[in-house]
Amino acid sequence: MELQLGQILALIAASLAVIVTGIGSSRGVGMAGETAAGVATENPEVAGKLLVLQLLPATQGIYGFLIAVIVLINTGVLGGQMVSVTIDQGIKYIVGCLPVMIVGWYSAIKQARVSQAGMLMTGKHPDMSGRGVTMAVMVETYAVFGLLISFLIVNSI
Repeated sequence: MELQLGQILALIAASLAVIVTGIGSSRGVGMAGETAAGVATENPEVAGKLLVLQLLPATQGIYGFLIAVIVLINTGVLGGQMVSVTIDQGIKYIVGCLPVMIVGWYSAIKQARVSQAGMLMTGKHPDMSGRGVTMAVMVETYAVFGLLISFLIVNSI
């Protein structure tokens, strides 16, 4: 069966949701990992506490993956037979994925920067690691908003 343009657009939307958030998350986890390595070298006993801060920017990639899966479910790809998708619907899928893509990419990088600062704080004051996590989680709020809006849009198509 030959794919229709609407179906192709829906698949592009799902792919971009994973790609863009994945790029942001992998960059964020890498940035945080570099700082964790430096801090752990100076203060090895805090290495375990640094892992949570390094992991936080990875969640945006998970959000993009979730939205992509919802698009694939809604279009029948995961059911084995892709349903007909009009061009308008395909464009709506792209628009629906934009919030999680853009906010996910940007917040992963910003969250990594806050995580890096939390790691430096934890290295000097290990008892403050919880505050570092709290500060980094605050950035997560906006990624969750992007996820929710994308979820609502994609499920309204």
